[in-house]
Amino acid sequence: MVTAFVSSKKALYIHTHFKYNISMNVKTDSPRMDKLRQIMKSRQGLLLTSDLAHFNIPRTYLSIMEQNGEIERVSRGVYRSTAAFIEDELFSFQSRYSSTIFSHETALYLHDLTDRAPLAYSITVPSGYHSQFLNNSGHKIFYVSRDLFDLGIILMNTPHGNKVRTTDLERTICDIMRSRNQIDIQVRNAALKRYVKNKDRNLDLLYAYAKRFRAQNIVRENLEILL
Repeated sequence: MVTAFVSSKKALYIHTHFKYNISMNVKTDSPRMDKLRQIMKSRQGLLLTSDLAHFNIPRTYLSIMEQNGEIERVSRGVYRSTAAFIEDELFSFQSRYSSTIFSHETALYLHDLTDRAPLAYSITVPSGYHSQFLNNSGHKIFYVSRDLFDLGIILMNTPHGNKVRTTDLERTICDIMRSRNQIDIQVRNAALKRYVKNKDRNLDLLYAYAKRFRAQNIVRENLEILL
């Protein structure tokens, strides 16, 4: 019994001492910690678990930063600096729901085709995608067949400088025309007027998208009035 007790006590000491050494090694390995802080700074305080894998940094560092009160968990795989004052909600949202793309009114906002900042996001997902949380979140969800889902998808900077996936200029215009009954008429008309004045517009590409979505007639009818 005495031998068993001593062995148990020794094992506990070794385990505790081992954990303590790991913790101390992580805390004193400043280059990796500094790298994580640089990533957070570049993203206005956000950090993803995928960042650690990208730079081959063990998740132990994430745990230490959380224990030290330097970061807090926002959602699965997404952490935020406790010193950050402003969260990039667009980037944080898409980090949580990587299968979504910003579209329609939210894409209009990113392309500066509307002055209305989105209170709820307009997102597009492939047909068959299901998320109980999103369904009950109040966000506007559009579904499109999987063969058309990636058409005209680009990376754009949010107002905070982080990159998110959204529809390009022409796909956005095509979308609000196809879903015109679900878009506020004032928002839609103002966006079309801004689009035709945009020096980067590409009407050939717009009509090509419209053909793929079988929306040629409605797109032409609305644009010909303004051109």
